[in-house]
Amino acid sequence: MPGSGKASPESWSGEAKFAVVLETAGMNASEVGEYCRSKGLYPEQVARWKQACVAGVGTGEQTGSESLKHARKQIRQLEKDLRRKEKALAESAALLILQKKFNALWEDAE
Repeated sequence: MPGSGKASPESWSGEAKFAVVLETAGMNASEVGEYCRSKGLYPEQVARWKQACVAGVGTGEQTGSESLKHARKQIRQLEKDLRRKEKALAESAALLILQKKFNALWEDAE
């Protein structure tokens, strides 16, 4: 739990670290120092976490774009497979109907 003193601040979840960055975003240096003392943190940790948040935003956009391209490519492939399977199913259904008609005609001829 953040600020409880039981767990090391470096073992806090990403959400907890992000919350600290948000809470300290509008503070000046002395306010950040006071906040850090109350939570058992060092201002340098908060600064590192803030840098990590900023760096994460930049890479997230690129990764999001790449994953979007990958998802679109996968959708196109799945749609292609679906069309192929629908054609095969339609062909199988047509063959089954023709076979039934043939058997019906064959039985009538006997």
